[in-house]
Amino acid sequence: MRLGSHVSIRKGYREAAKTAAAIGGRSFQYFPKNPRGLSIKAFDPRDAEQCAQYCKEQQLISIAHSPYPSNLAAADPALQQAVVASLKNDLHIAEHCGSIGVVVHFGKSKEEDLIKGYRIILDTLNFVLEDWQGEAKLLIENQAGEGTMMGTTFEELVQIRKLAERPEKIGFCLDTCHAFASGLWKGDWGSLEQKGQELGYFTHLHAIHFNDSVYGAGERKDRHAPFGKGRIGKANLLELMTSPLLADLPFILETETGADRTHRAEIQAIQQYLQENREPL
Repeated sequence: MRLGSHVSIRKGYREAAKTAAAIGGRSFQYFPKNPRGLSIKAFDPRDAEQCAQYCKEQQLISIAHSPYPSNLAAADPALQQAVVASLKNDLHIAEHCGSIGVVVHFGKSKEEDLIKGYRIILDTLNFVLEDWQGEAKLLIENQAGEGTMMGTTFEELVQIRKLAERPEKIGFCLDTCHAFASGLWKGDWGSLEQKGQELGYFTHLHAIHFNDSVYGAGERKDRHAPFGKGRIGKANLLELMTSPLLADLPFILETETGADRTHRAEIQAIQQYLQENREPL
């Protein structure tokens, strides 16, 4: 299982990768720059390339996560332009770090006409990817349903990708807490998996945000809980993480860190639980 967690880049990209490996991770996620703004980062390409080399040597998979203000549905032209420029910057950093791609939330629209909101999302995606030649993809993350139900269904995710001008540069990131909170996943992984396969969702799934949920299914509240300590529960999470469809994907913990300020203890606990409960092949 390619389990890992979100790590800090405070000491650089290569050091972030080393931290991920040191705590027992086989994958990791990082913010390519300050997560609270859309400013462009003049990053050190040597550090990023050293990160990529280290990951290759250690067989680590990495993904980047766009800053919190990155809203694909931003209607204000100036804000949309800032989001586009920021995501292009994120893609360049992710490419140099050897990452699969950059996770970005589906987007929240304030438009009364939802169709207009979807069109803005498509325009933003097209602007970001119009001249992108790298291998890193934009990975659209499903949403929890807070404020709006936009971006909570497989149908929306698959259709947005299909309608984009460069769908080959777009993939998906499945957040388990968001899926549960929105009511997309109510604990029956088999049914959700079948639905996703029928729609072609899993063909383009590249990462998992592996979070339990403080709140119940369909409550539309986005609050992550540590593995097995939330409303999803260990049994349901075990069914998901042992699915053959997800075998090669990075599973990223976005929960609170432990006493040592890392996810080492949670990674070890999940690995032990998996070893004790996985059915033999």
